[in-house]
Amino acid sequence: MIAEPKGKRQYRSREERRRIVEETLQPGSSVAVVARQHGVNANQVFHWRKLYREGRLELKPAASELLPVRIAEVMGAELPPARLCPGVIVVELGRARIRIEGSVDSDNLRLVLERVGR
Repeated sequence: MIAEPKGKRQYRSREERRRIVEETLQPGSSVAVVARQHGVNANQVFHWRKLYREGRLELKPAASELLPVRIAEVMGAELPPARLCPGVIVVELGRARIRIEGSVDSDNLRLVLERVGR
């Protein structure tokens, strides 16, 4: 490919960024050389590689995956009684804990769970 003239920004589609990243993953490939061939700064390609590793350059959304759910009693020792309220949802994944209190909109809850499940 021919490089774009310097100073002109070009929007790269997700598919194009993915293709450039995959070129850099070939044995013997150099990020700097591939970036130069496409008229992209090497630092930008390194950022795209990070997104690629995180699955954020997927061409189609990943299929929804169900997460295991466990219903547990809230122990008074864990939380001060003043903070207890009806409608509490606690999501724990590894060292992270998300606590949603009160009335929860189902669309917002779905969004949170989709993001956490990635």
